[in-house]
Amino acid sequence: MEASQEAAPPLEKTLIVLVTGAELQVDASVDEVIKALENAARSSAGTLAKLPDSASGNLIALNAAQVVLVRSTKT
Repeated sequence: MEASQEAAPPLEKTLIVLVTGAELQVDASVDEVIKALENAARSSAGTLAKLPDSASGNLIALNAAQVVLVRSTKT
C-alpha cells in the first residue's frame, strides 16, 4: 500500500463540559485542549481558547474559566 493510500489514524476527540452543564466535543487530543485552555488562561483577560468543533468542523472559542471537565472520548 502506498503512503498516500494508507488509512489516516483516527482523529482524537475530546469532551469538554462547561459550568452550565453544556457538553462540547472537539477534534483535538486532551493534551491539545488542556494546552489551549492553559494558554488562554495565562493570556490577557478575555482571551479565548479556540478549538475545532467535532460536529461542524468550525472553530469554537471557549473561556477557560467556564470549563469544569476535559475527557478523552473514543471514536
